[in-house]
Amino acid sequence: MEIWIFLITILIFSAILHEYAHGFAAYVLGDPTAKNAGRLTFNPIPHIDPFLTIMLPLVLVVVGSPFIIGGAKPVPVNPFNLQGKYAGLKVALAGPLSNILLALLFGTMIRFLPLSEPLFLAFGAIVFLNLLLAVFNLLPIPPLDGSHILFTFFPSIAEKMKIFFSQYGLIVIFLMFFLFFSVIFRFIFIVISLIFFLFTGSSLAELFGVMGI
Repeated sequence: MEIWIFLITILIFSAILHEYAHGFAAYVLGDPTAKNAGRLTFNPIPHIDPFLTIMLPLVLVVVGSPFIIGGAKPVPVNPFNLQGKYAGLKVALAGPLSNILLALLFGTMIRFLPLSEPLFLAFGAIVFLNLLLAVFNLLPIPPLDGSHILFTFFPSIAEKMKIFFSQYGLIVIFLMFFLFFSVIFRFIFIVISLIFFLFTGSSLAELFGVMGI
């Protein structure tokens, strides 16, 4: 149980970084909505969503779910305030990019520094979970960030899909994971494994072995 609490803690703070990056990118591109809402902060309290941040990950751990989903409260963004070409795309990419950069930072330390086993575990968990957040959020399923990228290049399908998924998006994600878990997990795991090795020079099997998973 201790290792899961440790992993959930990393997941929460990585999700906060993800949402902060969205809000900061929006602010730079002309939208102060997130700043005015007090979301441009690394203080976790304004980013906590009782369901997404706390209840959902804990329930999945308790019931022995093969995967954990969680996140911070999405930052508010007003697309009508954004300025510049592909501003919405840049805001959407900012979240996953922040997680990839954090994974790269700690992955580089794993690759080049002589780390003790506890530090390897901690740094490896940071790399793994941030890559998980980035890859998962880049799936082209609303309301995930990948859907905003999809809509940027295929605007004709955007409105109908936005209306439907704004109401049922989270339900669709859960159904897809429960019905097609093995396919989705295999794809995500392969992508994360490759990037993890490129960043750290170590394998996920080595990390999971240290974790005792």
